Amino acid sequence: MAIAKQNSPEAPRESLRARCIVHEVWIGAMVPKRWAKRAVTRNAIKRQIYSVSTDFESALPVAAHVVRLRAGFGHQQFISATSDMLKATVRQELQQLFADAVARPAAPLANDVSS
Repeated sequence: MAIAKQNSPEAPRESLRARCIVHEVWIGAMVPKRWAKRAVTRNAIKRQIYSVSTDFESALPVAAHVVRLRAGFGHQQFISATSDMLKATVRQELQQLFADAVARPAAPLANDVSS
């Protein structure tokens, strides 16, 4: 059994791999300024992401999941970040997204070798 020295190239890779193992469901939210200009809107969308994710957390596979906003929620369409219309629209899209994620079979791990 070889032990990797701190200076060897194997040492950082092994420690990084050990740090990347996820033992529970993690949810991350990315809401870029490009799609939601106002901070209050971005924060409201993030709160909705975390709120809806708790409803589906037990059914999601153990992994780190990231929800990223890919289209705009403009100030012209949704006048107020606290409007019921914005909340309902975001919640409906998130529920569909998480339902699709739960229905999709879990992808195998990159280093998982099955024969």
